[in-house]
Amino acid sequence: MLNTSIEKPFPARVGEVEISPTGGTQAYVQPRWYAAYTSANHEKKAAAEISRRGVESFLPLYRAIRRWSDRRVKLEMPLFPGYVFVHLALRERLRVLQVPGVAKLVGFGGSPAALPDEQVEALRAGLSGQLHAKPHPFLAAGHRVRVKSGPLQGLEGFVVRRKNGLRLVIALDLIQRAAAVEIDEADVEPIR
Repeated sequence: MLNTSIEKPFPARVGEVEISPTGGTQAYVQPRWYAAYTSANHEKKAAAEISRRGVESFLPLYRAIRRWSDRRVKLEMPLFPGYVFVHLALRERLRVLQVPGVAKLVGFGGSPAALPDEQVEALRAGLSGQLHAKPHPFLAAGHRVRVKSGPLQGLEGFVVRRKNGLRLVIALDLIQRAAAVEIDEADVEPIR
């Protein structure tokens, strides 16, 4: 007897829901934040092209002053070099992966891993306001706190004392990068 059925490779569509080989459906249809790894110094171009393709992107920048022999220049540099954050459903990942300068979506075992939505949204809210962030060496241990008020409310990080003030170090475990912002001691509470 001749088998005339055609098998479809995963993910297979069933109505509006896509089913992955592992049986999970949420990641394929629910938009989440992912970190897209880019070529060196291509973050701004990649973010612009990703946005042009209709995918929401977030490229946190900070201002730095660079000195050359004849002048000083103010530049906007990526806060997390080599990464652009994208908000999409996994079924739309090719729209990002086909962008020149984008190497992959960061993940484990060949599958992209989503960043906590509240962490990215708090970063967006805080950095769109008056907060000035700077890159900081990645911290995995220290005095952990939660921001209880202000534009970064709900965000967790580590407190570092610097001169006469406090800095909140926001560590993104997935990409092993961190940024620091000045914060008032009254705005944070220890996590027990």
